[in-house]
Amino acid sequence: MKQVAILLLATLLLNGCGSSSTPAPASAGTTWEAQMLGGEGTASGFSFITQFTINTDGTLSITYFQFLNSNSTQCFPVSGGTQTGSMMLTENQTTFAVTGTFSFTIQSGGNTLTLTGTVTGTASAASSTTLTSATVDGNWTLSGGTGCSDATGGSFTMTKS
Repeated sequence: MKQVAILLLATLLLNGCGSSSTPAPASAGTTWEAQMLGGEGTASGFSFITQFTINTDGTLSITYFQFLNSNSTQCFPVSGGTQTGSMMLTENQTTFAVTGTFSFTIQSGGNTLTLTGTVTGTASAASSTTLTSATVDGNWTLSGGTGCSDATGGSFTMTKS
């Protein structure tokens, strides 16, 4: 609790007394759905669902992950292998608007799918540690074996449902 008070005091001093920007929500909410556009052949049209919470250092604790389309199985198991990520957020406590950066990596059998993007959303007025709505927009790339590599990649949108 003492650390939270120090962090809030430091934020006020850095941003000025009228500012309301503070470190962001710790709970990303329920399920997120991602749809990826672009790519070629088996390295195209991926979509997935995931669930996670945000740790105090911004890393994600991913509790669930599943690809939703059959063409992903040529590069990844349905459960996606190993997933890691981060979501670094800032909340405006006057408007409850949340913005930040997002990165997510899925690895399996020498194949790596990397997503990077920007988060926009809102936090709960009752509990500023919970996102009530959010969207991530960004780009993805895929590196790996034959048919599982696309350095150009494409775009993606991920929405909290």
